[in-house]
Amino acid sequence: MRRVAPADTHEQGPGWGTHARQELSRTGHRAGGAREQVLALLERQPCCLSAQEIHDRLRVDDGRTPGLASVYRALEVLTSLRLVHRIDVEGTACFEPADPSGDHHHHAICERCGKRDAFADPELERLIHGVGQRLGYDVGAHDIVLHGRCPACL
Repeated sequence: MRRVAPADTHEQGPGWGTHARQELSRTGHRAGGAREQVLALLERQPCCLSAQEIHDRLRVDDGRTPGLASVYRALEVLTSLRLVHRIDVEGTACFEPADPSGDHHHHAICERCGKRDAFADPELERLIHGVGQRLGYDVGAHDIVLHGRCPACL
């Protein structure tokens, strides 16, 4: 298992953003307004954020802050098009870009301080696909979220 460095996570740069904008256009969705602001923010993020965190960061980063409802609507469209992954973090929905290549990582979350760490583990991926085969499933996607205490909170 390896901890995923921020540069290895979802700092997709123009690749993911370009893909997302093309997919939005292809499916008849505009990428302007709040949706564009959410896209631009997600392009720069190393890991998942809640809708409230996205809204708060947009308020700090940009003078034209969209309403929280607009952020939720943008995330709903992006999720329905499979451009972002929705991940449950301690009962809160969090969102991060879905790599067009299918590459992904998982998360470890501290139940005390809320710290989120991304990790990748080829052996875990192999085991998940093996379980899927034994069950007769073609595993297309999965989410692994480990809950516990980070080293600083032990």
